[in-house]
Amino acid sequence: MKRNYWPLFFIGIFSFVFSMIIWTIMSASKVPVIEDHSFMKKYQDVDDNYNNMMESNIAFLSKYNFEFYLNDKKFDLTTEDIKLSQRAIEKYSLHRNLLKVGQNNLKVVVFDKNTNEKKDTNIELVVSKTISDDSDIVLKDENFTNSEKSYNATFELKEANNWIITGSFKVDETIGYIFIKTNAI
Repeated sequence: MKRNYWPLFFIGIFSFVFSMIIWTIMSASKVPVIEDHSFMKKYQDVDDNYNNMMESNIAFLSKYNFEFYLNDKKFDLTTEDIKLSQRAIEKYSLHRNLLKVGQNNLKVVVFDKNTNEKKDTNIELVVSKTISDDSDIVLKDENFTNSEKSYNATFELKEANNWIITGSFKVDETIGYIFIKTNAI
């Protein structure tokens, strides 16, 4: 009498596949989920309103001259880094090595284009690691000193890593958004 091993083969394959499904689910449930908060919003809100946000930047820049200083280096209201991966930043970007381990300085000044007067600005910024949110540094109005409508803040980074600076600036109901990828050395 010949024995038929095909049913055992199918049971073995089914058991292996089923155990791999269970293993995949258990492994995936152990990985932490980190939610992106670019521009101080959930990523779904950014996806839904990205075009509106970029149009808001254009409107902001048509009304105001924006000066953003990070460790004495001047930046415009930029979101160009959002299109680049961190590896591209490391190789090609002018935004490399902007931050340093230890104290870092920020300065924000917004001028009206018509009158050249400094404007009151509501600031919301986050300095975040690219891989986790456990070291997020949230900088809001209360973290800035206002010296004649020139806003200054300091923050401390404890490790060399890749960082994202993102947030918004609100002046007279017009909002400008910034997104800078860099690293600390």
